Amino acid sequence: MNAFSLGLVTQCTRLGFDLLGTLAPPRLSVLTFHRVHARPDALFPGEPDAERFDLLMRLVAGSFRVLSLAQAAEHLEQATLPARSLVLTFDDGYADNAEIALPILQRHGLKASFFVSSGFLDGGRMWNDSVIECLRASRLASVDLGEFSLSRLPLESIEQRQQAVQALLPRIKYLSLDERETALARLRRLCAVEHLPQDLMMSTEQLRSLHRAGMEIGGHTVSHPILTTLDGLQAEREIAQGRQRLQELIDTPVQVFAYPNGKPGQDYDASHAALVRKLGFRAAVSTAAGAAAAGADLFQLPRFTPWAKGLPVWAARLALNQRRSRYDRAVAA
Repeated sequence: MNAFSLGLVTQCTRLGFDLLGTLAPPRLSVLTFHRVHARPDALFPGEPDAERFDLLMRLVAGSFRVLSLAQAAEHLEQATLPARSLVLTFDDGYADNAEIALPILQRHGLKASFFVSSGFLDGGRMWNDSVIECLRASRLASVDLGEFSLSRLPLESIEQRQQAVQALLPRIKYLSLDERETALARLRRLCAVEHLPQDLMMSTEQLRSLHRAGMEIGGHTVSHPILTTLDGLQAEREIAQGRQRLQELIDTPVQVFAYPNGKPGQDYDASHAALVRKLGFRAAVSTAAGAAAAGADLFQLPRFTPWAKGLPVWAARLALNQRRSRYDRAVAA
């Protein structure tokens, strides 16, 4: 996209959101990212690479007032939210957040909130990445996944590997932490994969570099469990210990939280929202679509990612998301 086209999309985005602001009180958009790849990832073409992320951030910088989540929560609470307010968030704590996303954010004068699962720092690996990297690295033409109640799946093309990933992830996601580890060991054996990447997640120094750059660090548990699969004490331990470790590393209070996976009523419930409030967090985000206005539950703020390759469609979907009720998919207290 050339500079003229980007400028036109940016101007239209500003005008569109300003028009929405004349029809209703300002609402907060919160965007979700996970990884920013150095180059396009064939297995996950929807995830941004550096070039696309830079283009998105140029649009964001020219169209929105970007806040940290804690700042946005304060505005929502006081009913002082500025027009075109937006929060950028990153989940899990991937190394490329510091290596690739941070310089781009700095180039455009933007801040973001990074939700980090403390147990994966310094060489850990998310369970879903173990699935992905097993299927990426396997040299087999097909893999028999009968142990996961699936059929033998072909692996001869990128599309077939994508389909295998999407079939497996739901089979493992809601297992207990111990069951996940057992399942992942079985998958490595079935895929005949000996070595998996050890450098996908942030190091302690990268976490600190984000903090030094003025980015907001948020809690995301220790080991990224689905909170509804835990009892109350386990859930509190995951949330509190994850936060404590991050605070020790950056020597600053951690005020915001993101529920792992984040579907209201499925991945967390009202008891977890109450627990996050009790522990002294300032705000928390789910993965329910929508935008928040004054009066929203600060411990169940919605987030939205407008999946689209073209910037005009991306901006239009983000604008449409503004009209979704902030209460559509929150769980009752």
